[in-house]
Amino acid sequence: MAHTKSKTASKGKRSPAKPRPMPKWTKAPATLVDAFATALHGIPDIQARQMFGYPAAFANTQMFAGLFQDRLIVRLSEPDRDLLRSQGGQAFEPMPGRPMREYVVVPAALVNAPASLRAWLDKAHAYAASLPPKAKKKKGQS
Repeated sequence: MAHTKSKTASKGKRSPAKPRPMPKWTKAPATLVDAFATALHGIPDIQARQMFGYPAAFANTQMFAGLFQDRLIVRLSEPDRDLLRSQGGQAFEPMPGRPMREYVVVPAALVNAPASLRAWLDKAHAYAASLPPKAKKKKGQS
C-alpha cells in the first residue's frame, strides 16, 4: 500500500497548536484581601471587580490595582514604576516570561504599611483615571 500525504500536510498547514495549560494559582490570603479593601476605602470613582478570580480595582474602565496570589500589584506611570522598583517593587509577571508592562508588585513592607500602600494606590488610581476609557467590544468580539 502506497503512503499518501494527508490533505492538511499537502497544503502546508500545521495542526492546531495545543492550548497552553493554565498554571495552578493559589487564593490570595485573607489578610492581603482585607489590607487591599481597607486601603481602597475612600478612593473616589472606583469600580471593584474580579480579575482572574482575584479582587481588582478599576478607574475609568482601566484596571489600576489588584491582587494576584499573594501579591498586590499597581499600574503606574513610568516615573512612578521606577520609583517603586527603587523601593523593592518588581515587574509583574503572572506567568514566567509574560510581563504586564505597566504593573509593579508592591513590596510586602509597603503592603504592611497602610499609609504607604494608600499613597501607591492613589498614584495608580490617578494614572488609570488619566487614560482614555477602553472601547466597548461589540457582541461576538473576544
